[in-house]
Amino acid sequence: MLTHDLTSIPDYARKVEALGYDCLWSAETQHDPFLPLAVAATVTSKIKLGTSIAVAFPRSPMILAHIAWDLAKASAGRFILGLGSQVKGHNERRFSVKFESPAPKMREVVLAMRAIWDCWQNGTKLNFKGQFFRFDLMTPFFNPGPIEHPQVPIYIAGVNPTMCRVAGEVCDGLHVHPFNSPKYLREIVRPAVDEGRAKAGRARADFTYVTSSFVVIGDTEREIAQAKQAVKQQIAFYASTRTYEPVLAAHGWQDLVPQLHRKSVEGDWKGMAELISDEMLETYAVVGSWATIGGRLKERYAGLLDRTAFYQPYKQPAIDDPRLPRVIQEFNA
Repeated sequence: MLTHDLTSIPDYARKVEALGYDCLWSAETQHDPFLPLAVAATVTSKIKLGTSIAVAFPRSPMILAHIAWDLAKASAGRFILGLGSQVKGHNERRFSVKFESPAPKMREVVLAMRAIWDCWQNGTKLNFKGQFFRFDLMTPFFNPGPIEHPQVPIYIAGVNPTMCRVAGEVCDGLHVHPFNSPKYLREIVRPAVDEGRAKAGRARADFTYVTSSFVVIGDTEREIAQAKQAVKQQIAFYASTRTYEPVLAAHGWQDLVPQLHRKSVEGDWKGMAELISDEMLETYAVVGSWATIGGRLKERYAGLLDRTAFYQPYKQPAIDDPRLPRVIQEFNA
């Protein structure tokens, strides 16, 4: 999702659908993640619509259940509810909510919503009691009733094994963090998800891995150089947070975290980017021209991911960029 201007969403969503994109994702950054999708749902008919991600814990599972139910109905089953825990500082200081046991609590959020939806769809008595949430009151006045597409897919964002196991056990997909590498996916993410799936007896075919990939795209040396610098800056930003240390540790670079964190506290953003080597850039990002980037992404993540999008912190391509259709066609082939 490249715009949150609600007045421009109808035209934008129609164009994206016509280009052949498979899914339109909306992130919770400067704006609410659900409102753009509500608008897009009413002007499109084929493209999937999802949050990547909405922050879970500031919202009651009941609130999330209502929003997702309405979006599933408005989109005729095209909506994907993507949730993330966010880190402790943002929960406590930006949203002013308690941050506790994120993986077990996220598991309960998912199970609670499924219980609420079962009540609405099938008339099952609502009686959910967990460690963090209790839902046992649903009167007809507040019950929206059944819808045609009640199986709302839930994806959660996960970086570390515990959250990945929760995704495998109770969710339909995993939002893999853009700060990743094939080695990290093979050795950390996939085994944890498989462990969760095995616990629940769920098939691989019923699970989706989705991400946005760091890409350095350019058809000239200058374009490549500028893009590399911007991507290094973004990698440094993520790597300065202790939550993402395992992504570095998979390659033996965990000792860089304290240095990056210190520079982030000092506000030395340029110095942070300079600590990211070309080897690290090649590990966490895909570099190519517009003619080669699609093939390189598919080759890199074959067997590891099911869908991806460009993560370009420097400059997102305009949807009327003439180079885009070829890349889209290559992915859809």
